Amino acid sequence: MDLSVSDLAVARGGVPVLEGLGFAVSGGEALILRGPNGIGKTTLLRTLAGLQPPLAGTMSLPAEAIAYAAHADGLKATLTVAENLGFWAAVYGTGAIAPAMARMNLAQLATRPAMSLSAGQKRRLGLARLLVTGRPVWVLDEPTVSLDTASVALFGEAVRGHLAAGGMAVIATHIDLGLPEARVLDLAAFKARPPGEGGISGEFDRSFDGAFA
Repeated sequence: MDLSVSDLAVARGGVPVLEGLGFAVSGGEALILRGPNGIGKTTLLRTLAGLQPPLAGTMSLPAEAIAYAAHADGLKATLTVAENLGFWAAVYGTGAIAPAMARMNLAQLATRPAMSLSAGQKRRLGLARLLVTGRPVWVLDEPTVSLDTASVALFGEAVRGHLAAGGMAVIATHIDLGLPEARVLDLAAFKARPPGEGGISGEFDRSFDGAFA
């Protein structure tokens, strides 16, 4: 199973930001998205995750195959670390949470309520959620925010483990995750042109139904 994007255009607030975008990611591969602030990295990731429709183009992978990690950690403040992971494991129908806690160095925090965690600990817990989804494609938006150097290394190893198991990852980050094998895509080359210069219009393509095939 591969993720394939062809001639994709996406918009933020009805304004096109990227167009003519194409790439493919296969099992065991990671793609790092780069580009200046405002270029459309988050918009692209939200589109890949099925949270908004594209303006044009196609994406070959069902949204149900994707685990999306945004800027928010998606934690339930009154639940403990273990209860948060248990909740998501139950939602996704996956198994034990202990490996995820061990991978992200959370085992000693298992009984701590999420509200009492530091920003970095909350981030590690939010990222540990990826490990209990069982989904093959990780779509990650600046996943290392609030992480110290050691935690960035932990997360890099988690990504490598995911890839080694045949998973895929599309990551917007300016931080070196220790993934020299990852490909880098600079989105600046796909910045949308104004309609008067041949760019795509800002009207949503209502034929996007079935864009995930």
